[in-house]
Amino acid sequence: MRRARGKRGVARLAWLAVKLAAFTVLASGALVIPWRWLPPPTTAFMLQQRFGGRQPAIQQRWIPWQGISRNLVLCVVAAEDQKFPAHNGFDVDAIVRATQERRRQPRGASTISQQLAKNLFLWPGRSFVRKGLEAYFTVWIEQLWPKRRILEVYLNVAEFGPGIFGAAIASERMFGKPASQLTLHEASLLAAVLPSPKRMSATRPSAYVAERASQIERTARGLGVSYVAGL
Repeated sequence: MRRARGKRGVARLAWLAVKLAAFTVLASGALVIPWRWLPPPTTAFMLQQRFGGRQPAIQQRWIPWQGISRNLVLCVVAAEDQKFPAHNGFDVDAIVRATQERRRQPRGASTISQQLAKNLFLWPGRSFVRKGLEAYFTVWIEQLWPKRRILEVYLNVAEFGPGIFGAAIASERMFGKPASQLTLHEASLLAAVLPSPKRMSATRPSAYVAERASQIERTARGLGVSYVAGL
């Protein structure tokens, strides 16, 4: 009798696990799939800033891929994720290097896909839970969205200055022109501030930002526009 009850208990637990897994898959799909075609109305990072107390007002406007300068696309790839066209969401070599160098000097290893997953759905921080969820959503995004769409969404939701989200507003506020008309130098300055847009400025670049922008511009010229043209 006890054995039969034990088997029924195991069966119920197994069925509950199946239902939980199915719900997780469906919920994840509902969160990720629509934005393959539709502009996300907001992001987790924007919501946190909007309701996080003394934060700058949110400024953001969506523009399609055709309205984004290829100079900006190239500079962001050059600065943030040079293996973007080829990887499946994770730069394994960068992860290994970051692990080996962690005790000596912190080193970022997040790809553009990982950064987008974090911006859209998660919160800032370095906890294992956050990183695990980031990896989970990165897999979904990479499997369901083409590379061009990943970049298109990222460039529309990334923060380029305090409260300034997306290439459209960043280009207008900082350089007085549409994002389609950004020069390579202007694009390199915007890419240079992405790691810390609240502290760094593309319009009043510090010596560090200016040097970083120069490095990004040189790297971008080396890669060439054709590097991202096929995305």
